[in-house]
Amino acid sequence: MNPNLPATYPRRILLAVTGLSPQIVTETLHALAIGNDTPFIPTEIHLITTAEGADRARLALLSDRLGWFHRLRRDYALPEIAFDVDHIHILRAPSGALMHDIRSPADNLVCADFITEKVRELSADPGAALHVSIAGGRKTMGFFLGYALSLFGRPQDRLSHVLVSEPFENTWDFFYPTPYENIIETSGKKLVDARDARLSLAEIPFVSLRHGLPTALLDGSARFEETVGAARAALGPAHLELDLRARSVRAAGREFRLPPAELAMLAVFARRAAGGGDALPAPNKEIPDPAWAQRYLNELRTIVGPMGDTSSAEHALRGGMDGSYFSSRLSKLRSRLQRELGPVAGPYLIEDGKRKPHRYRLGLPAEAITLVHSDASLS
Repeated sequence: MNPNLPATYPRRILLAVTGLSPQIVTETLHALAIGNDTPFIPTEIHLITTAEGADRARLALLSDRLGWFHRLRRDYALPEIAFDVDHIHILRAPSGALMHDIRSPADNLVCADFITEKVRELSADPGAALHVSIAGGRKTMGFFLGYALSLFGRPQDRLSHVLVSEPFENTWDFFYPTPYENIIETSGKKLVDARDARLSLAEIPFVSLRHGLPTALLDGSARFEETVGAARAALGPAHLELDLRARSVRAAGREFRLPPAELAMLAVFARRAAGGGDALPAPNKEIPDPAWAQRYLNELRTIVGPMGDTSSAEHALRGGMDGSYFSSRLSKLRSRLQRELGPVAGPYLIEDGKRKPHRYRLGLPAEAITLVHSDASLS
């Protein structure tokens, strides 16, 4: 598979938004598969539309009488393409009812979330190349679809708008240039031959922000505002906020919880950096370090509160913290942060100085760190 040649991918997906003009599907399919120097023949097609748009697509493209999608395949001997009513995804209003139009701010938010999640889902398959068309539907639908591809798109994915020559544009009876005579009436009441139509595909470059999104967003469901917030935070200056009593972390536009043991280790270094303290050496592997045990237990007690149970940690660290305990907690903290923050975890990871003897620190400046509900002493 070559990202520069999307047609080499085994799964090739055409994703489009449509409103009252299902012709967008056949026009784009024709431009991709027949009118393209490097044909891209989808293995499946997905539509995102409203309830009325779904009815029009079903009747005009898939019905026995009209069935312009099936006609196009027969006319140009295209291979099997998975496209049926199950591939038509209908927007739903906040109440759960099928959406007939996009009119309110709430409708826009639902539309944005729906489109964002569909693009995330379809782009999650590394064996798939996604071609996204923004030619149909309301302008907001096209905007959200293009933005979603910027958030989740990969090198093999493409974004385009299909252009139809005059006088065929906005003509209900025109679905694609037929290879035979097909006389239709234009919106201006003129008779023309559909085989004379010309389609062109305007490919739209997009900037991919996928590399800056946390793994949790790539793997789980994605809401538009949350995903945009994560992308903005990834591109902006780093800031870390720890709410120890709530056991929560805010970083790179994400809010998540950490287990007390890992949060206590992060809090040690965050407090040290916030107070302008120097980097810390790790505890000796063979000789437990009482000072390290004390600073770690101070944070752990703040996190669990006066009613919390710290007996296990108190027992393990009764003689001090050794290098093995330190390495284990630091490794688990690193894994959790990388899981939650993905490629933008770097500024929030504990650095080891890159040379021996290692000295550990959180590299953020003091003004980029906020500790909430924290009353453990600086140490």
